[in-house]
Amino acid sequence: MTTPLQVTTARLRTSVTDSDHVRGPVDAPVTIVEYGDFQCRFCGAAYPNLTEVLRQRADVVRLAYRHFPIANIHPHAESAAETAEAAAARGRFWEMYDWLFQHQDQLDPVHLSLGVEQIGLSPDEIAAEVGRQEYADRVRRDFVDGIRSGVNGTPTLFVNGVRHDGGYDVAELLTVVDAAADV
Repeated sequence: MTTPLQVTTARLRTSVTDSDHVRGPVDAPVTIVEYGDFQCRFCGAAYPNLTEVLRQRADVVRLAYRHFPIANIHPHAESAAETAEAAAARGRFWEMYDWLFQHQDQLDPVHLSLGVEQIGLSPDEIAAEVGRQEYADRVRRDFVDGIRSGVNGTPTLFVNGVRHDGGYDVAELLTVVDAAADV
């Protein structure tokens, strides 16, 4: 006996909470959760598009970012994620997020230290915390939550809890956001 192929839509297993990094209004009708890797070129390509969607739908959408560093392919992804968390501990996550995506080809320790300094933080303090892996558990938690939600590559986007399996160009993302806002 054979069973028919059943297609299920991947869903976000962990809801957005106060511990997530969120840009946009708390009460936005649409929430995009991005599982990303700061060294992934596809995440780098999605970055300006997500920024534009947030700009064009400022009252409608919010973005939550979760770490999904693919360390076996991107050797600086974990330290970049931990650096972002160290910046977050000082209220500067989004500044570091922007810097990391705008300088994807400069995520080695020397350039990362310069980036930390450019956003106004102490490179020595951040490097020491990253060296002690103070934020590794947070990054790992995001990664495990991603796996539980069906993330198998980056970027993976969830729109109102449902995995978006399409592209990430601005027009497509706006269409998806508008459809989700009308539901």
